[in-house]
Amino acid sequence: MTATGSRHAELPVGGAERLTLFGADRPLRLECGRVLTDVPVVFERYGPRGAETVFVCHALTGDAHVARHGRGDAPGWWESMVGPGRPIDTDRFQVICANVLGGCSGTLGPSPADRDAVGEPFPQITVADMVAVHRELLRRLGAGRLHAVVGGSLGGMQALEWLLRHPYDAHRFGLIATSARLSTDNLAFNAIGRAAIRSDPRFLDGAYRPGEGPDAGLGIARMIGHLTYMSGDSLQTKFARQVSGPPHPGPGTTRTAGVPAWGPFSVERYLEHQAEKLVARFDANSYLCLTSAMDLFDAFATPCEQVAEAAPDVRLFSFASDRLYGVEHSRHIADRLQKAGVGAAHFHEETSGAGHDAFLMEVPGYLDAVAGWLASPLRGETRVESSVRPLDLSPRPGPGQGAQQPRSDHDIDA
Repeated sequence: MTATGSRHAELPVGGAERLTLFGADRPLRLECGRVLTDVPVVFERYGPRGAETVFVCHALTGDAHVARHGRGDAPGWWESMVGPGRPIDTDRFQVICANVLGGCSGTLGPSPADRDAVGEPFPQITVADMVAVHRELLRRLGAGRLHAVVGGSLGGMQALEWLLRHPYDAHRFGLIATSARLSTDNLAFNAIGRAAIRSDPRFLDGAYRPGEGPDAGLGIARMIGHLTYMSGDSLQTKFARQVSGPPHPGPGTTRTAGVPAWGPFSVERYLEHQAEKLVARFDANSYLCLTSAMDLFDAFATPCEQVAEAAPDVRLFSFASDRLYGVEHSRHIADRLQKAGVGAAHFHEETSGAGHDAFLMEVPGYLDAVAGWLASPLRGETRVESSVRPLDLSPRPGPGQGAQQPRSDHDIDA
């Protein structure tokens, strides 16, 4: 079955651009067997055109707006990492970030806006499908071999998939606070979030109309997920057992302090606030689609013989306080890469107590490590600059506490 993507009427604000990829003569063949054509993709570019390029892959609820384009622009979700003088330095590198396939920020996804164009149900999307769209975007943009592919969380899964299947596309791959395969504990948290969305009477098996989605279910899913992004210590430090008033009542409702249905603690108000923010900007079907892709991801289940031949420069970054994708996930990736003939240096950060979201924050040692890695000479070269070669998309034969969090893709309005 061939489905045709929609052309969204308006671009997101800021420096967003859109291309329609995969025409009828070059369709997107998904791993599930479905075929898509005319797929709209929204992306943003930063830094000098023609410079060495770093492709940034975003996490679950992220978008293409990774950083500000100027003083009047809204903050991006990775201001600590991307920008002038930052580790991914937009004075030196061209930076590209695209909303993933299955998202809801301009790229084709399962939201009500795209339903008529794609048909129901929206196809099962995998991390490999997301990478296929990124690669086609780069082909259309005429990008040379990338200086680096970098991502955290789900973004790190994309970077890992890219490394294993298409290692010649970039000189370097940065895998930050990520996993090659979710643990049973990870799967369980995602399952609870999906159950919350399904249990909302407005879910309607995903056939809800625009503006009438399962907001309560999506909000609960967000509350569950957000707990995994923070550490227990960070929650204790921020809230302890502080008491707050009841939440602001919605239309037609009464919320009274002291009623057991509304707990008195500040941490509850905080989680409710996080739920409201996500519901205002994200789609429940996209949440289901992308968490399902994360669940199915098993990076080393498929042979990856060509990665050793390509000899990429791989860096792993993990955080001691991360209870979502802790150091054991990075060690597993390093071990499997070593067995595949690829060495990967591993920077493990132990000073920040912020949890998984530390990868989005001002954590000096970690940011310095990323900056030093990206600025170091490539292997076999005596200078930092690398020659730019056409991006070959054809198959290859085998042979301390963080500072206040900026706008992030986990807590986009913080």
